[in-house]
Amino acid sequence: MALKNRIGNVFSLTSFGESHGPAIGGIVDGMPAGVKIDFEQVRLEMARRAPGQGGATSARQETDEVEFLSGIMDGVTLGTPIGFIIRNRDQRPADYYHLKNVYRPSHADFTYQAKYGIRDHRGGGRASARETAARVVAGALAKQVLAKLGITVTASQVSQVSQASQASQANRSTFHVPPSTHQVNHTIPQGDTAGGIVECVIRGVEAGIGEPVFGKLSSQLAEAVMSIPAAKGFEIGLGFDFVNHHGSEVLDKFVVKDGKIATATNFSGGIQGGISNGSDICFKVAFKPVATLMQPVEGIDSEGNAVTIEPRGRHDSCVVPRAIPVVEAMAAIVVLDNVLINRVARL
Repeated sequence: MALKNRIGNVFSLTSFGESHGPAIGGIVDGMPAGVKIDFEQVRLEMARRAPGQGGATSARQETDEVEFLSGIMDGVTLGTPIGFIIRNRDQRPADYYHLKNVYRPSHADFTYQAKYGIRDHRGGGRASARETAARVVAGALAKQVLAKLGITVTASQVSQVSQASQASQANRSTFHVPPSTHQVNHTIPQGDTAGGIVECVIRGVEAGIGEPVFGKLSSQLAEAVMSIPAAKGFEIGLGFDFVNHHGSEVLDKFVVKDGKIATATNFSGGIQGGISNGSDICFKVAFKPVATLMQPVEGIDSEGNAVTIEPRGRHDSCVVPRAIPVVEAMAAIVVLDNVLINRVARL
């Protein structure tokens, strides 16, 4: 039986909890000992993901205060498992009672029922994006270790990406990433939703990180970010635009820079053969429009009867602004895990 509530090998996160249960949380294992934790930085990361920020985000008001239960003493990590919880203080399960026997289109209602024979109808339960708060905690811890190694993870929203802009960006060894934004770049009709693209750049990763052949760094990043709710597409480097070029146009030729072997371009997105090559690691994630519309939607109930689903509850109209820190968190978890694996592999 494959139990996939855990990500990572040496550095790992196991998350738990449902959207409208009493709390969500997780256990981070493999955190190096002796790291002084900047709790204010953890709080800031959580604030980036939190609902209730206006605009396209849900009106749900959650402080997302993290309670660390183990693995940290006097602000310093012990090397033992770090347990934490985030209490759900503004849950409203009654908003979802009318959905107990209804399958909403493009949601996980039907598939969870098909798999388990039972489901939590309260805001989607485990399938809710509320679960990603635990990922941001783990990512915040991972980022603090990576920073000590000179590695940074930065994501931003991309409103529209043309073939020309993709090619020009991937042709540079370093992507320019604008500051993270909580602005949706196009107007969303009343009651409707929108999707978008998040770009992520990881800087400072040395060459040689990744686990071929089934643990390629690119495939691990893809698996990690594609586990985020509403993620529907992934590309690294030039990605799908590779098909618009000949091989001679997109070779990352080797050069010597500052006495080190490097690549003159970065069409590969910093990974070749599934292993980092020392260039910036660059990827994009596409997020679909939110499936919950604040307008009547035709659905079906568990008996196969057609129903009209009336809008209730508090929902994002676009997940992209709040997905940015989650993408960063998942990337940070994967990179730190692989850095630690590499150190073991070289002993």
